[in-house]
Amino acid sequence: MTKITIFSGFLGAGKTTLIKKLISEGYKNEKLVLIENEFGQIGIDGGFLKDAGIEITEMNSGCICCSLVGDFGKALEKVLEEYKPDRILIEPSGVGKLSDVINAVRNINAHDVELDGFTTIVDAKKCKMYQKNFGEFFNNQITYASCIILSHTKGLSQEKINEVVQKLKEFNPAAPIVTTEWDELTGQQLVDAMTQKNTLDDELKKLLDEANHHHHHDDDEEHEHHHHEHDEHEHHHHEHDEHDENCTCGCHDHDHEHHHHDHHADEIFTSWGAETPRPYTQEAITAALEALSDEKTYGLVLRAKGIVAGEDGQWIHFDYVPGVPDVRTGSAETTGRLCVIGSQLNEEAVAKLFCIE
Repeated sequence: MTKITIFSGFLGAGKTTLIKKLISEGYKNEKLVLIENEFGQIGIDGGFLKDAGIEITEMNSGCICCSLVGDFGKALEKVLEEYKPDRILIEPSGVGKLSDVINAVRNINAHDVELDGFTTIVDAKKCKMYQKNFGEFFNNQITYASCIILSHTKGLSQEKINEVVQKLKEFNPAAPIVTTEWDELTGQQLVDAMTQKNTLDDELKKLLDEANHHHHHDDDEEHEHHHHEHDEHEHHHHEHDEHDENCTCGCHDHDHEHHHHDHHADEIFTSWGAETPRPYTQEAITAALEALSDEKTYGLVLRAKGIVAGEDGQWIHFDYVPGVPDVRTGSAETTGRLCVIGSQLNEEAVAKLFCIE
């Protein structure tokens, strides 16, 4: 099985720099082949990649989207037959349409290949200008990306980064967007983002599974604590109809308990999550977590977790269970991420609390 990863990005976005980082830090112990296609010029990036022991097919007969049916398909077939690599990295011309490249790869039927992702690198400083002047090509690269990585974010204002993220989300609301400077991240973190591992959805699923596990398997002591913690709300809980799907009182009435065991986690718990490049202070995060105990405003919050950029340049990691906020510093993440799990969550209020628009 050969995995194929496509790196799209407008001229000068930093595709080669990213590939170099991934080769040295992310794709270790894999037999790699890079296929480049420079637009109308000799491939100048071959040298350093050959030094890394990687075979290169340079295609300089013109733009990849002009020679898809012929040259590109043949080059890919040749590489698969001759080198039998673990992974092929394709770096098409900066002005190629990503959809064309994807279609060309999908036409390779003779070999055991798997499309492992389409990553688009976007120069954060030029995004607006490129969208305006080269919309057809630029936006195609955004729309078809499975992951978007911002380059040249250093020195940009928070407002500008937010604006770029919003523009990209208009064309592709689903792809994760890496907003952190690359030198703060490991190659493995970037590979995880590109292959949709360790995403916001994964994080939310983990927390939901955890919350559901606790819901069914709390020992007596934890039950005691839960009831003590929330006994002022006990009356409110018991006002629920016996079959209310959102009832989380955990009372020991046999029928009620049996009914609870028929629930799926997503019937009992709701989750809210957001990705944000916005920086925070530790004080602001601590205050927000302490505020989550206000059940009337936010719903019954059972867990919150996140990694966000700090205003002082250090990243803030936080974890929260009712009444216990844990806030510390730690390693960088591809972009800031917040997750909150609870019952009858007021998602709008939670978003506002963390200044998410």
